Amino acid sequence: MQRFIAEVLLPLFPTKSVGPLGLEALDDGAVLSLPEGHLVVTTDSHVVKPLVFPGGDIGKLAACGTLNDLAVMGARPLAVTLGLVVEEGFPIDELKRHLVSFSSVLEKFGVALVAGDTKVMGNGELDGLILSTAGVGIAEKFVPDAGLEPGDRIIVTGTVGDHGMAVLAAREGLPVEGGIESDVAPIWPLVEKALAMGGVKAMKDPTRGGLAAALNEMARKAGVGIFVREHEIPVRLEVKGIAELIGISPLALACEGRAVIGVSPDKAHAILEAIREDPLGHKARIIGEAVEEYPGKVILETEVGGRRYLEMPLGDPVPRIC
Repeated sequence: MQRFIAEVLLPLFPTKSVGPLGLEALDDGAVLSLPEGHLVVTTDSHVVKPLVFPGGDIGKLAACGTLNDLAVMGARPLAVTLGLVVEEGFPIDELKRHLVSFSSVLEKFGVALVAGDTKVMGNGELDGLILSTAGVGIAEKFVPDAGLEPGDRIIVTGTVGDHGMAVLAAREGLPVEGGIESDVAPIWPLVEKALAMGGVKAMKDPTRGGLAAALNEMARKAGVGIFVREHEIPVRLEVKGIAELIGISPLALACEGRAVIGVSPDKAHAILEAIREDPLGHKARIIGEAVEEYPGKVILETEVGGRRYLEMPLGDPVPRIC
């Protein structure tokens, strides 16, 4: 997908800079300069199978995904748009359920729905429902995902792989003792706490490709190496167990309520404690740091003390999850 965007799509749209961060940066949102700050814009389309999964549904997923793309740019979400593409015959009551989930997230955080559109596809031409969104937010100081410098610490705000594994288990009917729920949630409250402490250098939400993809993107864009310790990365035992059973890495599974944050070393522990004050961030951990060696690469210190590259995932082990 990264190659498709960079090599096929991007050359079709010559970029004209209207701010410090435009389309060519391939970040989670664009940044447009305004007198009162930076206007951050993002857009996304959401497909998930099944539409309802433990911990959420496509409506909640679409709302949180859009707000989180703004949050990791350092932007307070203001407004969103919503486009519906619905299969003919889709039950109205089920559609209402998903839209109530979407609306509830917006209402909780005072975000307005300001525009929308609806299209209907013929029966069999679409697998149920697609939600397409755009979001805008304001950032006093925007945070790109390319801001890491050697010495900066890497914080992950909670357990990783929960969303991808919850969707996979629901889709395939995997029996999970105790259950696994998606982590889907808006992360702006804990991001706001981190920003208030100062020292935030870079942020990324580990959706497609999970933690592994997020770290590799941050390392490549900043031109630094990232060294992380496997025993410090929070992974639920249920997620780890199922992942080992079916032969996939939990570090490549999507999260929908987590942030990867690069922070200056002198602020790291203060930011970590601030994040842990939020219920969504109580399992946050410092998992590693940016280094001068191995620019553009991620080095994983394994639980047994060895070291290996944590590669960019070659494909998504669980497609249609966001």
